[in-house]
Amino acid sequence: MSEEINKNQEYGADQIQILEGLEAVRKRPGMYIGSTSERGLHHLVYEIVDNAVDEALAGYCNSIQVVVEEDNSITVIDNGRGIPVGTNHKANKSALEVVFTVLHAGGKFGGGGYKVSGGLHGVGASVVNALSNSLEVEVARDGKIYRQTYKRGVPDGTVEIVGECDKDKHGTKVHFLPDNTIFEVTEFKYDTLKQRLRETAFLTKGLKITLIDTRENSKHNHVFHYAGGIKEFVEYLNRGKEALYDEVIYCEGKRNNVYVEVAMQHNESYNDSAYSFVNNIITPEGGTHLTGFRNAITKTFNNYAKANKLIKENDQPLNGEDIREGLTAIISVKIEEPQFEGQTKQKLGNSEARGAVDSIVSEQLTYFLEQNPDVAKQIISKSVLAQRAREAARSAREATRRKSALENTSLPGKLADCSDKDPKNCEIFIVEGDSAGGSAKVARSRATQAILPLRGKILNVEKARPDKIFNNEEIRSMITAFGTGILDDFDLSKLRYDKIIIMTDADVDGAHIETLMLTFLYRFMPELIKEGHVYLATPPLYKIEKNKKVWYAYSDEELNKIINEIGRDQNNKIQRYKGLGEMDAEQLWETTMDPANRILKRVTMDDESASEVDVTFTTLMGDKVEPRREFIETNAKYVQNLDI
Repeated sequence: MSEEINKNQEYGADQIQILEGLEAVRKRPGMYIGSTSERGLHHLVYEIVDNAVDEALAGYCNSIQVVVEEDNSITVIDNGRGIPVGTNHKANKSALEVVFTVLHAGGKFGGGGYKVSGGLHGVGASVVNALSNSLEVEVARDGKIYRQTYKRGVPDGTVEIVGECDKDKHGTKVHFLPDNTIFEVTEFKYDTLKQRLRETAFLTKGLKITLIDTRENSKHNHVFHYAGGIKEFVEYLNRGKEALYDEVIYCEGKRNNVYVEVAMQHNESYNDSAYSFVNNIITPEGGTHLTGFRNAITKTFNNYAKANKLIKENDQPLNGEDIREGLTAIISVKIEEPQFEGQTKQKLGNSEARGAVDSIVSEQLTYFLEQNPDVAKQIISKSVLAQRAREAARSAREATRRKSALENTSLPGKLADCSDKDPKNCEIFIVEGDSAGGSAKVARSRATQAILPLRGKILNVEKARPDKIFNNEEIRSMITAFGTGILDDFDLSKLRYDKIIIMTDADVDGAHIETLMLTFLYRFMPELIKEGHVYLATPPLYKIEKNKKVWYAYSDEELNKIINEIGRDQNNKIQRYKGLGEMDAEQLWETTMDPANRILKRVTMDDESASEVDVTFTTLMGDKVEPRREFIETNAKYVQNLDI
């Protein structure tokens, strides 16, 4: 075979390809925007908006408008300085054209255009241009309006003056239509854009961002404008939780050319929700700024507690984990030359950021605690309780750790494990109830499918401390079966099953169990969701029989389609499944478990949506009723197959 390839496939100097201009972007779009899926499509909008936000960070822009047009094109308008239109002598063409047609070109490489910027690589505008069917940019500067249009990254002509404007008017307007030959989907999701733009507005104090959707049947608009900046961000994240004290603690300052903003507030929950940003870019893996923050609060609260005799001299100091219980925090730094680990900007590496955050937070938090002793006592009392609960949880937690993936004796007794020992081939079904569990055990493929039946609804971890969680039998069974450990002990390499499939009844109780399960996984094993190992099974809603033939329908629409195809008459027998237990093993295998026929929904989450996911789980599973009522009222119109 290899000899045949060598004979027929020439490999010489002429086979070395040179991709010029923006060809590389069109050839390998995933290298520049991550993917050509829905996520990559929305990334185009973020690139253009981020350029406008950079103008706001530089102090020249206070308004951005984003419009989703009827044809799913996007218009972004800002009132910044306007992209320069004069001749760039190095390229011998308009600077505007350079920005939209040359990779790694921009005002963010030390030329004095921007002090801080989220876009480090200078590829944003040109990449959007390369991946668009058409793009038009208009710039208002110096009393004139300039325009240039492009087709798939190629200019239609030179930059032209198309009108005059007031000399005080300035800004940039970009309109683009994504290339449908590159993207798998070309329909923008309003809620996805809304979430990102809201977060951007929180992080840029005083910036007004308007989002407008002009599409048929989808007309929305939102204005995001937060004078309080990240203080209001914390209030938003805590809206479904009971705050421990009224005031959001805010620290702000500048050290070593690092501008630091921190906002934080404890609530009555047991979860630590801290989000870190650098130049408005989220850093999901944290970095030096997050380390500085954690050092500062651990040191400051311990010093205050000892100085004011809130903990005894011989007592163990409070652990950072204890102090952060129930804490919601935003850590935002602006820095001239951020050093990220890789282009994905997952983690900040600048050492000066750690010192700057540590210094500013330690100093200003100390003042706050001294001026608000009642708040200080509340926080430290909660931390002491957390410390006791952590100690009590330690033994229960140890019991959930599996010494080896091969030691089946440590697996829960009710688990019907599979015989294949390669995790890549294996999947586990989490099933509620003995009846459904029994059918699933008979139906499964014993080589690759494991079944773990649970008794009733699991604990709502949103309202429970770790010691109670680790002592819950159903949760311990799952932790032990998965093999990864949880929280700080989590190790994805020890996962025993490639797919974790939640299989519940297609009714309200089933949906509630799904939500409880997802809450547990999100709070204690989020990497399982991020890495795509969590799925929801989709059992059929209906069984249709006619003349000894059987069909299954997974929605009302599919039911109507089947009935229209087979004809509506008295021989039709339609059964509405209320639970998995109503199906025998053969039916359960055929409809819900057989990889050849089943429908699995993968549960996904990306780092950019982390704060909104947090808010959703808190809203649905937290203590406050009002936010949950608002959520239900807003989303009721989307509910299908509700059992009454």
